[in-house]
Amino acid sequence: MEYTLDWLMKNDGFACDCGKRHSGLLKDCIIGENALTGLPEMVRKYGGTHPFVLCDRETFIAAGEKVCALLKEAGIGYTLHIINRTKPAPDERIVGEAVMFCDAGCDTVIAVGGGVINDTGKILAAARKCPDIYVSPAPSMDGFASASSSMEREGLKVSLNSKCPDAVIGDADILAAAPVHMIRSGIGDMAAKYVSLVEWQIAALLLGEYYCPTVAEIVKRSLAVCVENGTAAVAGDKTAVCRLTEGLVMSGLAMNYAGISRPASGMEHYISHILDMRALEFGTPADLHGIQCGIATLITVEAYEKLAEITPDREKALAYVSRFSMENWEKDLRTLLGHGAEAMIAGEKKEGKYDPARHTLRLEKILQNWDGILQITAALPSAAELYRFFVSIGHPASGTEIGLTAADMKNAFLAAANIRDKYVLGRLLWDLGIPEEMADILTY
Repeated sequence: MEYTLDWLMKNDGFACDCGKRHSGLLKDCIIGENALTGLPEMVRKYGGTHPFVLCDRETFIAAGEKVCALLKEAGIGYTLHIINRTKPAPDERIVGEAVMFCDAGCDTVIAVGGGVINDTGKILAAARKCPDIYVSPAPSMDGFASASSSMEREGLKVSLNSKCPDAVIGDADILAAAPVHMIRSGIGDMAAKYVSLVEWQIAALLLGEYYCPTVAEIVKRSLAVCVENGTAAVAGDKTAVCRLTEGLVMSGLAMNYAGISRPASGMEHYISHILDMRALEFGTPADLHGIQCGIATLITVEAYEKLAEITPDREKALAYVSRFSMENWEKDLRTLLGHGAEAMIAGEKKEGKYDPARHTLRLEKILQNWDGILQITAALPSAAELYRFFVSIGHPASGTEIGLTAADMKNAFLAAANIRDKYVLGRLLWDLGIPEEMADILTY
C-alpha cells in the first residue's frame, strides 16, 4: 500500500493485522505555499478565541511575528510569550515558565518553534485540556505530530505522554528559509530510523515485544521520502523541504499508531540523550537533537557491522557478567552524568536490567536466534554509504565536528543503554560481554 499523509490522518483509523486498531491523532496538517495564512481559520475551527502563542527569540523572528500579525488582522486576541533564553533546556523550568505566562483565559496553544517549544506546548495543552496548533519554522525533527514529549526531568531524559497537536502548519517560504543546519537536523533525526526499526525487530525476536510490520513500513516510507529529498532540501528547494516536513510528520504519526517510541528511536537517540544530559550538568558542547542523532546513527550502524563479524561466546558473556560490579557502575555513572545519574540508578533497582539470572535467559535467546539477529541487521545501510550521504548534504559525521571529543562520544556510547529499560544495541553488547571491546574499535 502507498501510505500517504492524508491516509495516515484518517481519524477513524483501521484494524491492523498486528491486532491493534490504529487511529490518527493529528486532525489537520497544512504544508505548502502560504500555509500559514490558514492559521486564523484553524484557531476558529477548534473553538479558539484567545490563543497562547509560545516561541523563543529565534522562532519569533522566523515565524512568530507573522503568526501574531495574522491573528491581529483576523481580530483574534492572543497572549504572546517568548522564551528569552539561549538554547532553553526541555526541563521543568521551561514547562513552569509556559504555565505561569499562559493566561487563564487562553483556550488554545500555538507553539512556534523546534523540539523544545513543540514538546512544551504539547505538555501545556494536555494540562489545560485545550487544542494545540503547531507552527513549524524548520523541518528540524520528527516529533511534530507525536503524542509524547522528550524532556529532562530531574536531569534524566524521559519521554512523557502529552498530546498530539490537533494541527500542524508548515509554510513553504518559512521552511525553506530555515537555517540549513536545522534542515540537516531533520534529516539526521530521520536517518536514526534505520537503527530504531532494526532494534524494534530485535526486541520483538528476543523479548517478545509488540511489533507491527505496518507501522514499520510507514516509517520506512517516511524515511525514504526524507532521504530522497534531502539533497534538494538543504539547497533550499521549497518542494523538497515540504516533502521532508511531510516525512517527519509521517514518522510522528507512526509513533502514535504504535503507541510507543520504538519505531522512531533507539540506541542512537539514547546516545544523543546522554550528550544532552552532560551538557545540562557540565556545560559540555551539544548540538541540535537531529544532528546528534545523525552522528550517533553512524556510530551505531558501524557497531552493528562489526557485530556481524563476531561469533557469540557463552562463556565469555557469563564471565563478563560475573565480574560486573554494580558499585563501580553507579560510581562511573555519577562521574559521567552527575545529578542525572541518580534517576538511572533508581530505575535500575526497579528494572533489573543487569540482573545475572535475567541475563542468562536473554543470553540463551541470543545464542538461539543469532542468525535471525544478523538477518535483521542486514537491512541497515553500510556505515560507508551513510557517511557519504551525510557528507553530501553537509551533515556532521563525527562528534569532533560539533565540538565533542572521541572520549565524549565513546562514553556516551557506553552509557546509552542506561537511559531506560528498552532493549537497544548497548544492552545486546552487555549481554554478549563486549561493550567496552566494541567501544574501543568504533570511529567517533
